[in-house]
Amino acid sequence: MSQVVQMPDQSGHELKAQELQRAFDAFNQVSLALTQSYQGLQGRVESLTAELAVANGELRRQYEEKEALSERLSLLLNALPAGVVVLDSTATVSEANPAAAAMFDRAIVGEAWPTLAQARLVALEAPGEWQLGARRLAIVESPLDSAGGRILLIHDVTAAHGLKAELERNQRLVAMGEMAASLAHQLRTPLATALLYSANLAQEVLSDAARVRFAEKTTAQLRRLERLIQEVLLFARGESIGRDSTPARQLLAEAAQIVEPLFLEKGVAFRLVGDAGGTLVTGSRKALVGALVDLLENALQACTTAGEVSLGAELVDGQLRIRVCDTGAGIAPEIQARVFEPFFTTRGQGTGLGLAIALGVARAHGGSMTVHSVPGEGSEFVITLPLASAAEPLL
Repeated sequence: MSQVVQMPDQSGHELKAQELQRAFDAFNQVSLALTQSYQGLQGRVESLTAELAVANGELRRQYEEKEALSERLSLLLNALPAGVVVLDSTATVSEANPAAAAMFDRAIVGEAWPTLAQARLVALEAPGEWQLGARRLAIVESPLDSAGGRILLIHDVTAAHGLKAELERNQRLVAMGEMAASLAHQLRTPLATALLYSANLAQEVLSDAARVRFAEKTTAQLRRLERLIQEVLLFARGESIGRDSTPARQLLAEAAQIVEPLFLEKGVAFRLVGDAGGTLVTGSRKALVGALVDLLENALQACTTAGEVSLGAELVDGQLRIRVCDTGAGIAPEIQARVFEPFFTTRGQGTGLGLAIALGVARAHGGSMTVHSVPGEGSEFVITLPLASAAEPLL
């Protein structure tokens, strides 16, 4: 019996060969894509490596520049004659330059500034100035960062204050020397008048009514002499202020009480137009009231019967502004520039010292005074003063 042998199907072999070829082709394509991706990735890595090297070089340069800047700033702080104190959010001294340590005669880093200031610093009459032993210091405070830190810049103004006081004294002496002749004339006139009236008192035939009248006139002239001498002495000495904290409304009320009888006597209306609430002013209450009285009397003399004078105060940009306004004849522009000069006056009975003294009081309290006047419409004098709270930020 014969055996039959079957031959493989040729078409099946060809089909498998085609599938295998397709698989190799797909593998080659994937390999090529992977090779291209790897080459691209390698190029990107090389690019990023170069960029990173450039960035590192720039960062290194910036770091070196900041290190050099930090070193220069450190040298500058060490060389500064002014004290620099850095406070953290708890008001503890975190940094202090050698000048600050020298002012306090010891290292102060780590100490609580409020405690240190209260123990060593004494507030002076000028806002922002303090006494530390024999030193007179001016301290300026500024915020340092959002975390609540502060930086204090401390200047030793002892020598500058002495020079300023000497300069002011010399200026007053020069002004007095230049106007000595005018002052002698002003003293001689009321003195001669008082002597004339007092001589009439010795007449035996003088009636009692006439004797009283001459006595009153003599007393009036003597009081004029006394006031003139007081104003001259006040101007020559300069105004010394204290550390009283006085409500603005109290200053205005006291000045108004003093001058109201004078306004009633002359028939000039007087009114208060604002008192700035409970605002406090640090300084000499007596000196400030005296300055307001000088301004009010000056305004009264500028007005005629049926005129009006107003006194008021308001808060503007964190400062107290006190205004004295009148409806008088006003001041000519060429005279406005001289109204604060010592001994300058347009009145025969005036001393020319009232406005000069008022200006000196304002400046002594860290403030200023200005005038605005329109001829025929009246005048306005404004005293600008710092507030008590702004004068004591540290304790």
